[in-house]
Amino acid sequence: MPCANESAVRAAHSDMARRSGLLLSAMLLPWAASAQVVCALAPSTASYKASEDQRPSPDAMQLASGVNTALSPVCTPRCPAIGVFRNTSAANLMLIAANGEAKIVYQPQFFSMVYDNYGDGAIMALIAHELGHALNETAPAAWIESGWPPEVRADAWAGCALAKSGQSATSVKEALTALSKYPSPAHPSWAQRLPALRTGFTHCGGEASKFDGAASR
Repeated sequence: MPCANESAVRAAHSDMARRSGLLLSAMLLPWAASAQVVCALAPSTASYKASEDQRPSPDAMQLASGVNTALSPVCTPRCPAIGVFRNTSAANLMLIAANGEAKIVYQPQFFSMVYDNYGDGAIMALIAHELGHALNETAPAAWIESGWPPEVRADAWAGCALAKSGQSATSVKEALTALSKYPSPAHPSWAQRLPALRTGFTHCGGEASKFDGAASR
């Protein structure tokens, strides 16, 4: 199932977002059956049941807070407010919009697997990718090329988060591996994605040599 148009998350840039400046939070909100999947890092979302959403684990929120710390200075005062939920029926990692709100839903088993294989930097990069779809609508950046497709623009934000969070060369390598291993059905080839990730990384203060070394290993 392809990712939906990012305009679905435009309404998520609410008064609450402008007041708090908060990107990701553990909040429980009512959600309509008409909720739209903006992006999912899995081939299908058919198994997802919104009724099974639960509060995120402390570990997941710690990593989400790292993404907040990395990207809030970049998007303020236009940061979107997005809830974070865990759900065993989720399609790995999803961004969903409905009722003027947006949420990121993760499958706990998926996060555990990514953490075990690639570390916390990889989870932060995947979260930042999903968040990037919302940022493209609420806080578009001049350094992101308008001609890039939505998935590539979201990758650029993931690259920015990797730089802003001060990841080591090893963590950057593992994050890139995870991003390449778990694309959405709408993602173009890795060769098309990598330059956008590099642009985000270097624009947000990361060393080009660190990224290039990680990407070539």
